[in-house]
Amino acid sequence: MSEVSEPDGETEAAVEVTLVPKRGGTSVIWNWFGFKSSDTEQTSVICKVCRRVVTARGGNTSNLFHHLKNTHAREYEEATRAKTSASGTSSTSGARPKTTQLSLQASFTAATPYDKSSKKWKDITRAIALYIAKDMVPIQTIERDGFRHVVHTLDSRYELPGRNFFSQKCLPELYTEVRDRVMNEIRHLEAYSATTDLWSSRTTEPYISLTIHFIDDDWKLRSRCLQTAFFPEDHTGAIIALGLKDALSAWGLDEARLVCMTIDSGANMVRALEINKWTRLACFGHRLHNAIERSVQHDARVARATGMCKKVVSTFSYSWKKKNALTSAQRELNLPPHKLITESPTRWGSRVKMMERVLEQEKAITQVLAADQKSRHLLPTWQDIDVLEAITKALKPLQDFTDALSGEEYVSVSYVKPVLHLLNTNILKPEEDKAGLCEDIKKRVLDYLNEKYKDPATDELLTMATFLDPRFKTTYMSPEKLEEVRSRVATETKALEEKTATGASSTEDQSERETSTAPVQLKKPKHSLGSFFKKCSSAPPKQQGIDMELDGYLLMVTADSDSDPLEWWRLQCSHFPRISRLAKKYLCIPATSSPSERAFSTGGNIVTSSRASLKPENVDRLVFLAKNLNV
Repeated sequence: MSEVSEPDGETEAAVEVTLVPKRGGTSVIWNWFGFKSSDTEQTSVICKVCRRVVTARGGNTSNLFHHLKNTHAREYEEATRAKTSASGTSSTSGARPKTTQLSLQASFTAATPYDKSSKKWKDITRAIALYIAKDMVPIQTIERDGFRHVVHTLDSRYELPGRNFFSQKCLPELYTEVRDRVMNEIRHLEAYSATTDLWSSRTTEPYISLTIHFIDDDWKLRSRCLQTAFFPEDHTGAIIALGLKDALSAWGLDEARLVCMTIDSGANMVRALEINKWTRLACFGHRLHNAIERSVQHDARVARATGMCKKVVSTFSYSWKKKNALTSAQRELNLPPHKLITESPTRWGSRVKMMERVLEQEKAITQVLAADQKSRHLLPTWQDIDVLEAITKALKPLQDFTDALSGEEYVSVSYVKPVLHLLNTNILKPEEDKAGLCEDIKKRVLDYLNEKYKDPATDELLTMATFLDPRFKTTYMSPEKLEEVRSRVATETKALEEKTATGASSTEDQSERETSTAPVQLKKPKHSLGSFFKKCSSAPPKQQGIDMELDGYLLMVTADSDSDPLEWWRLQCSHFPRISRLAKKYLCIPATSSPSERAFSTGGNIVTSSRASLKPENVDRLVFLAKNLNV
């Protein structure tokens, strides 16, 4: 029962007095109770319904609920509903969750570092090693305060090892693991192609790269960087030839299965492949670069215009005042807020981009240079502008071809003949009714490319690759050439089958020799009744089977030019089992030596100014891991 005091005379006199709410009260019950304004200590709780004083010691509200329940049933129901509603709202509005006190054992466990033989410690250590190798960061990163703080924040129980642990144990073990995986991938390749190149690091140490390319059983084009090896010997053709032989041998690769090696136009590289008697393909990007360089190198107009562009770009690159003035001029003339581009001597495309940007910003450049008396001599003349426009008009369309043929993840070699055809018939075809610098450049570039690609061995290689691409087939060859291609396809297909049969028979002989030491008496199998009614069926001769496949292949609709030829072969290889093996052989060849150059770019990101003392064997390992790690 609630403790309720009967109202005395004083209380009766104060009935009309307005009650004030409880200070700091949060319970819904205080909607039905209050205090006199004169009760500054708020010690006497008064019911707003019956004006009686209800005892509530220490601010306890239980007695107040009892009072409503026993005296005011309707108000008690309202208070109960309000209390339930308030409780549900607080539970869904992000109230502070109830904390659970850790046990003594759990507290000790949370403060104990991981054992270095535990799976958790090994997993975190491996993840850090992968980060170092894949992102090409210095090993000393792990000793920096910021990195250690991040690791400790992520998992305070993990104790980070020192740099020597990673450099002497983790990374060598990771290299061995990835090397074994790559070895297993390439051990039984039926055919592969390669690229190679020479490079000097920041510390002028010479390296030679080797990348291989092949099509796997799922008809995916794969690329693997095998080495970026230190090569201190003289870079003569004979020594390079020996070095490449040793590299293939170290990876267990059979030279006879090497289809082609894509290289640049260096005389020592060409000589090395001649010594080894390997088929070579000149990098399309280098060929195009040489063609463009030769087309403009003896023209005084081009030399003057190019020199003017370089001086203008240099002037704005080294003067912050002129940079600010150029930005203001761009806003004033409503020109794009682009910066000027500097030429890279080994990239002809960068020269074209430099000229394009100068033409785009010509008005802003002229305004800034004319305002400074010291730089007015750099103002481009109308003759310079004409020359720049002619050069960009002739060469800009060629830039896209170089980029498209430099990919590693898609077939590129079968594009070379179609691109040459397109250059001859459309892009670089001189217009008879026009004459000038633009037409002269086009003719010189075209003549150089046609001269270089008329080599019989190169033409034969590119023709085979184009024929085996279902997007092109016979589109870019004459009827007479088709008969030669069919003959070569038949010859190479027979050779592949004979090689496979020889390998299979040698395997069978070996297994027979192994089982001959323990002879087993086998029962002679009984003939079933149905075996007497079987008709002797003989497979068609090899040549007839190959001809049937060729006819069927040529009769099929040509694939869309934007489709993936490897996906086409994956779906059709069961119908053309012989020709598909030949497609794997030729379509893996890269049209450019960009894979080797990318390996050197990776090496440049590793051998930085802060890591110039890296040993060559460590450079080789780090480049190998960065290029071949799968994260």
